Amino acid sequence: MADLVAIEYDDMYKAHEVRLTLAKLQRASLIDVDDAVVAMKDVNGKVTLQQAHDLTATGAARSDFWSTLVNVLFSARFFGLGISTGATPKAVSGALRDVGIDDRFIKQLSAAFKPGTSALFVLVRQVTLDRVLEAIKPYGGKVVQTSLSHESEARLRAALDAGGGVEELYRG
Repeated sequence: MADLVAIEYDDMYKAHEVRLTLAKLQRASLIDVDDAVVAMKDVNGKVTLQQAHDLTATGAARSDFWSTLVNVLFSARFFGLGISTGATPKAVSGALRDVGIDDRFIKQLSAAFKPGTSALFVLVRQVTLDRVLEAIKPYGGKVVQTSLSHESEARLRAALDAGGGVEELYRG
């Protein structure tokens, strides 16, 4: 099961920088990210989401699903095999379902952010916590949502607090 972590940053581009850092860490096998979304709130208050997963690859996977499904259905009828079509609607709806973090949830949480900020929403499957915390510490930030254990969340907050960042926005 993946853990959700959402961190707010004090400028519109810092979440992108952290996402790039996490991508490098993933290539080094220090973190396994299931999904990562950057939410940017511009100076006018408009929230924009930028997905990390490759939509081309997702589209290709869905295309492969449809090709396989059509081939199975037609092959089964051609060869006279009896198949139940009851599972087909579930499979189709599963293929069309949004993957990763729910966009509505992200937009709802981002609505409370100050204009000119960004946030990184990450679903993490596995992590080498010490190494990842060291890498993201310089960016600072404020944890706004997490499903981590209390101990891991405390370590994350301490690392981000030591790095500085968004806390200054809330002092004045």
